Amino acid sequence: MAKKDNNVFLGTGRRKKSIARVRLMQGTGKITVNGKDLGEYFGTEILKVIVNQPFAITNSVGKFDVVCTVTGGGFTGQAGAVRHGIARALVEANGEFRANLKHAGFLTRDPRMKERKKYGLKKARKAPQFSKR
Repeated sequence: MAKKDNNVFLGTGRRKKSIARVRLMQGTGKITVNGKDLGEYFGTEILKVIVNQPFAITNSVGKFDVVCTVTGGGFTGQAGAVRHGIARALVEANGEFRANLKHAGFLTRDPRMKERKKYGLKKARKAPQFSKR
């Protein structure tokens, strides 16, 4: 088994179909997602803001480096999963962050999922066009 490093904090984040495995280390604030820089992986500014929200809440911007692997889902779900994983890793790094992150809702797993398709319908709720005659 690999030796666990004491200054590496782990967190797993999930949203919709996305799963993010996050490693948090003391550093300069560099965020790497699937081997790419944050700005390169998440194109839009909104997704970058979502990923950085836990650092803004805990006043720890630029204190940690993040390396994460994300699989499944789309970009929005992946950004939410990374945020969830970073929040969990920050709590592991410093227990005092828990109250602020919990109040902001970053430690709660978003339960909303895609609704299943039902038979007789085109999608989960969309029905074929009705005609009386």
